[in-house]
Amino acid sequence: MSTATPEVPPCRRCASALEAEDLRCPICGLMTPPRARVAVEREQAKVVRCENCGAAVEYSVEVKAPRCAWCGSVTRVETTVDPVEQAQVFLPFTVDLEAARAALRGFLGKRSFFRPSGLAREAALEPPCPMWWPAWSFRAGVEVSWTADSDAGSRRSDWAPHAGRTRFDFDDILVPASRGLKVKECEALAPHYQRGTAEGAPRGPEGAHVERFDATRSGARRTVLEAVERLSRERLQQGVIPGRRFRNVHVAVALSSLYTTRFALPVYVLAYRYRDKPYRVLVHGQDASVVLGEAPISKWRVAAVVAGVLLLVLVALLATGVLGA
Repeated sequence: MSTATPEVPPCRRCASALEAEDLRCPICGLMTPPRARVAVEREQAKVVRCENCGAAVEYSVEVKAPRCAWCGSVTRVETTVDPVEQAQVFLPFTVDLEAARAALRGFLGKRSFFRPSGLAREAALEPPCPMWWPAWSFRAGVEVSWTADSDAGSRRSDWAPHAGRTRFDFDDILVPASRGLKVKECEALAPHYQRGTAEGAPRGPEGAHVERFDATRSGARRTVLEAVERLSRERLQQGVIPGRRFRNVHVAVALSSLYTTRFALPVYVLAYRYRDKPYRVLVHGQDASVVLGEAPISKWRVAAVVAGVLLLVLVALLATGVLGA
């Protein structure tokens, strides 16, 4: 899965593999020499930048995008100065437009006490927008130093301190690089992609947009480290730290190797309006049963529930004689 090429020499300090776009070594942070960077002249990327959420989408004269496909806000055209990484691997759309629309209709038709009763009937649907959002897939070797409290060896106390060092190898871990999607949305979508369907070129509905990577791999080192720290903390509590209950789990990680692949993952962005207010729904590009979205809440029904609770409290107080006293 390594994306280093023979033309790019390894890091001078730690001998880790480098990618052509790396400005610094992702392992030790040493600045790469000019010969390790892109040798061929790259075309400056022209992107459409959303002024609200900051997402960068490929700009095309044929596919005009005056508004952001993610949040509907105004966009501006800009030309990037630094090299912009592009997706190496695209996952194809296996859900078609009609299936995405059907998923949206099913979402709007769901019964919920707090939803307006006429939501499915009154919502004004806008045309669906197919998108590829960016993510890094990485495998890494990690040296982990940790401290934690657990119930092992606690004796009369509830907790006992523990510490240690160990090594973990992580494989095929997705780290979102999207600015148009929320972290929780990325985490909900990611497990349902079929990585075996990967292709080198985009294959999807006509007019599909591609969100660009906004940072190089070395520039995103903090994001990768945060993911490694979180995964290390989880794995430590699955058999490394003695005991069954844990608290104050702290880790310090040092990458010993890092290999990445840049993925573009398919999703449908479907917008609708209800009483002039916009809402957004996401339908997974490979599994139409995965639907994430926003829905309006009926203020009258919320007020009715609050009034009912207050009435019950009042009745209870009267029954116990608190108010009478």
